[in-house]
Amino acid sequence: MEKSAKIYIAGHRGLVGSAIWNNLLSKGYTNLIGRPHGELDLLDSVAVKRFFDDEQPEYVILAAAHVGGIMANNTYRADFIYENLQIQQNIIGEAFRHNVKKLLVLGSTCIYPRDCPQPIKEEYLLTGELEYTNEPYALSKIVGLKMCESFNLQYGTNYIAVMPTNLYGPNDNFHLENSHVMPAMIRKIFLSHCMHEGNWDALRADMNLRPVEGVNGTVGQAQLVALLAKYGISADAVTLWGTGKPLREFLWSEEMADASVFIMENVDFKDVRNSGREVRNCHINIGTGKEISIGDLARLIAKTIGYKGALHFDASKPDGTPRKLCDVTKLHMLGWQHKIGIEEGVRKLYDWYLSGINA
Repeated sequence: MEKSAKIYIAGHRGLVGSAIWNNLLSKGYTNLIGRPHGELDLLDSVAVKRFFDDEQPEYVILAAAHVGGIMANNTYRADFIYENLQIQQNIIGEAFRHNVKKLLVLGSTCIYPRDCPQPIKEEYLLTGELEYTNEPYALSKIVGLKMCESFNLQYGTNYIAVMPTNLYGPNDNFHLENSHVMPAMIRKIFLSHCMHEGNWDALRADMNLRPVEGVNGTVGQAQLVALLAKYGISADAVTLWGTGKPLREFLWSEEMADASVFIMENVDFKDVRNSGREVRNCHINIGTGKEISIGDLARLIAKTIGYKGALHFDASKPDGTPRKLCDVTKLHMLGWQHKIGIEEGVRKLYDWYLSGINA
């Protein structure tokens, strides 16, 4: 990509999109464009077409998506499949109609079968049943990568789909129900820690920054205690979903951004397609190849925070996929590897979280 090329990052204020934006700036790219949701609704096909007509981007990175944790995925199934399909349809369609030179579409490793062999190779796609709790979201992401693959084969475009593992980092969502597993655990354990230590100023600052059910930190202490109890948070313990046994892989979002920019700069469709008559599985896994159990992650977070309360696991709640570890051989062969381990990453995310509360 030319340093002056016009690059559109869809979702530029989100967890991954903001990291990609900053990574591009750090590498000397000077013509970046993005629009917040209030200015451009990616579900609105007319608005997206008008945006592409006006801006004429040369390169596009689709980092916008409707995302969430197990509870949100399982509860709002229609929203997850409809909104993600619509976003992809609009962006990929307009990228094609406007002759975009290269498109990068971010998916998810939840596209793979629930019980497929580990570590997960790209070719395991569509070889078994998906995890039920996030099946609608997974299906939408499978459609996204197949759209890239199909446009490339039929029209000679250069669209790349990447499947990141579980991401975490600056600008993450710390919603107690709808966020990803790590930020939700950090916030729950931190709030319990504040109650345990009697640090109500910090707890109120958190609630003012991120109200729960419309309630901020200005209400009475008893009301705060009752509200947080609904989410398994008390002064002495935190209750987390599931058994704590599932194994997960985590990647720092800024490293995901670095991998994405590396692929935009160095990898084309011809580099990832197979040579047979049936071309498939051209997407790229992005991860660390390292895993940790949810229980051990919770204990690492507790240690990082200095939490002295108890951690309980509610086995009546779903665990999701038992194990999900990426095979990143293809990514390594293309020339990129991660650097930040889970211990360093948890500390960095906790420090970022605290910086917002203490601002």
